[in-house]
Amino acid sequence: MAARIMRKSPFSLGQLLQRGQSTMSAFEIQHKTPLIRKSSPIPVALYGGRNAVSMLPGGGIGPELMNYVREVFKYAGAPVDFEVIDIDPKSDENAGLDYAITSIKRNGVAIKGNIETKSESAGVLSRNVAIRNELDLYVNILHCKSYLGVPARQKDIDIVIIRQNTEGEYAMLEHESVDGVVESMKIVTETNSVRVARFAFEWAKRNGRKKITTIHKANIMKLSDGLFLDTSKKIAAEYPEIEHNDMIIDNCCMQLVSKPHQFDVMIMTNLYGSIVSNVVCGLIGGAGLLSGRNYGDHYAVFEPGTRNTGTAISGKNIANPIAMLSASIEMLKHLGHFQHANLIQRAIEKTICEDKIHTPDLGGTAKSTDVIQRIIDHILQADIRP
Repeated sequence: MAARIMRKSPFSLGQLLQRGQSTMSAFEIQHKTPLIRKSSPIPVALYGGRNAVSMLPGGGIGPELMNYVREVFKYAGAPVDFEVIDIDPKSDENAGLDYAITSIKRNGVAIKGNIETKSESAGVLSRNVAIRNELDLYVNILHCKSYLGVPARQKDIDIVIIRQNTEGEYAMLEHESVDGVVESMKIVTETNSVRVARFAFEWAKRNGRKKITTIHKANIMKLSDGLFLDTSKKIAAEYPEIEHNDMIIDNCCMQLVSKPHQFDVMIMTNLYGSIVSNVVCGLIGGAGLLSGRNYGDHYAVFEPGTRNTGTAISGKNIANPIAMLSASIEMLKHLGHFQHANLIQRAIEKTICEDKIHTPDLGGTAKSTDVIQRIIDHILQADIRP
């Protein structure tokens, strides 16, 4: 009966949760009731109670970090099977990329590292951007929350950054009009601006957030950023219980450094999101702690929050594994495996906050394997695995 109701439901994700459908995982709701677009249901990749997930290690330290994820999942008993797809960063061919996209469409969920694009040729597109565009992953979420015990410039930060993921300066529309003159188009559409604003306010409403700040440069880019800002204001009027204000991007960066606690949820276009995410990562201790989530109507891809990993070098055993593990925790929550997610999260918090096992990017001397081993020890000591 519930499945029949879900297929016919005209309600948004937030409305469905309010109407008593909270027993379903976010993965199930996403597949059965896309927020905007009408399309046929996609079967959930679930075999014998286990979820199939696409794993794209990417380049650099990605393969190393993915091995840590699989090791921790093994000891936590997480019911996930990974389909690993390696993409050669040195090749200009896109066969590996095409297969990765097919795999994500089949499984519905992926975890990824940075998919490098070595070629500088103008005809070779960024593979990270191509994945987002092909899967219509129109929104990215970065939850910036301080870890107790981690040296940081600011304490008690709890900011959520929600950014438009497929447009803006990342539309990849560039051309050389005449020799020595390159034009790059910034694309902002009302349709995607509405989707991001609606997503942000629904997310804030579900998670008890009280304030949303739209970040823009509408004083200069009056048409493009002006459209994004006006759209946010229109959507905000439908949510009177949530405070809404706006701030120019350059002032926003200054305010983040000086008074970050004034922010709750922030929404912005793509490039601003990339910049602000790195600013906040610097405030709470570094890029090795936070994970990012990419959502579309049907697919979800989880990854480290930023591409910057400090001094981490592949094979040196000094990379901070927390960002990738945090991405895997968010993935487990999305799939509805909350017990496993909480088990791993508590083990990480004990390792980082209580035991203070820190890698060099956090000012410590621990190796990556030291962090992972302590996390596994805490998982085994908890002895509450399903």
